[in-house]
Amino acid sequence: MIFKETSLYSQGRPFVEWLGDGHLYGCATCRAPLAKKDSLVSKAFHARSGKAYLFNHAANFCTGPKEERMMTTGLHVVSDIYCVSCCSCVGWRYDFAYEKAQKYKEGKVILERSLIVRTFDGEDNPTPMYDDDSESDEY
Repeated sequence: MIFKETSLYSQGRPFVEWLGDGHLYGCATCRAPLAKKDSLVSKAFHARSGKAYLFNHAANFCTGPKEERMMTTGLHVVSDIYCVSCCSCVGWRYDFAYEKAQKYKEGKVILERSLIVRTFDGEDNPTPMYDDDSESDEY
């Protein structure tokens, strides 16, 4: 998987990658594009702030340090991810899963629904996130 990321402590002006035309998910704070709709794997996850989405690919984020975190599906090594434009925490990346059944998550990104907006490239009024999908991975 290819992720466009930088160190959390990088210097200088942030580079925000254009993700192309179409439906996107962006940072709720600054609207920087984070993921394309076609990278969405599942809406059936939970996070600290409530519902969350699992993506195969994401962009325009930087990572915090790796840490072990116990979740409802077991122990994982994760890195919190931050919007490269405004430094708001928007979710986490699965770096390693100890349980065989959870290995599919490795390298994928969780974006917390309350911290992102749904947009269409070039749209000035992003759509708040509303739906009733649910499942697991709350911590």
